[in-house]
This record gives sequence, C-alpha cells and structure tokens, in this order.
Amino acid sequence: MIENVAKLMQQITHGVYVIAVSDGNKKNAFTASWVMQVSFDPLLLAFSINPQHYSYELLQRGGICSINVLEQGQLDVAAHFAQPYSEEKMKLYDWEYDKTQSSILSECLAYFDCNVSDYMAAGDHEIVICRVLKAGFKGKEKPLLYIETANMDDSQKKYK
Repeated sequence: MIENVAKLMQQITHGVYVIAVSDGNKKNAFTASWVMQVSFDPLLLAFSINPQHYSYELLQRGGICSINVLEQGQLDVAAHFAQPYSEEKMKLYDWEYDKTQSSILSECLAYFDCNVSDYMAAGDHEIVICRVLKAGFKGKEKPLLYIETANMDDSQKKYK
C-alpha cells in the first residue's frame, strides 16, 4: 500500500476550476482539479467527473460545459462549488454566456466554453474530453493551485 496518497497527489501540480454544466434550463457547477489539455488541433481539454453526481447527469444530457479557471484568492468560490447540488448553488454568483450558452463564471482568471466530444471510464470517475469552441481571459491574478486548497475535498481523510 502507498502511504500518504493524498499528500503525494497534491504534488502533481494542477489548478482549481469551476466546471459549469447545462441541460437546457437545468444548470449546476462543481469544483474540479483534474483538468488538462489533450490536443492543440483540435483544441481539446479533459477533466474527471464522478458519474454518481448530479452534474454528470446534466453533462450527459446537455453535452456542453464551461471550464472556469479560478485565480488566487478564490478559495471561497472553490469551497462553495465543492458542495453538493442545491437549487440555490448557482444563484450566489454572476454568470455570463458565450458560444454554447453554458454558464461562465463572471469572476475567474480564464474560461473555456466547450462541447463534449467523448467519455472514457477511469476507475471511480469518468474522463470527459471537450472541444473548446471559445475561450478568454477575465482576471489578472495567478491561478489558484490545488495544493493551496489544503483538505477542502476531504482527500486527507479518504486516502491516507
């Protein structure tokens, strides 16, 4: 058995993101740290999602999402969207819309507006591959890093 798995995984540098998903008027967003670029041409990103969560159901039905890069100082935003789904979850923040009409967080470092291209099983999660249709900068700070979130996702308790 590998010791200190959660702490070791925090050493793989990656940012913190809010991924917004939509199926018509039904919307939700969740905090993610497992996001990466997989291609330049076409421009593709991939992220990991738990298929047991409500957001996965919306993503499968709607096929669109936005990946919003959080900036330093937005730990409270990350913590908010790490909470389970509720009707009020999206109402506490301002949203904008671009090509796909998926919700884009008004205050973030950068965003990627995407269509889902593919899904792939990966252990207890699914890997979602998305084609970026529009993207842009919104903030001026540096990105919030996963290691700065401490134990926000309870990984320290679950995976020792």
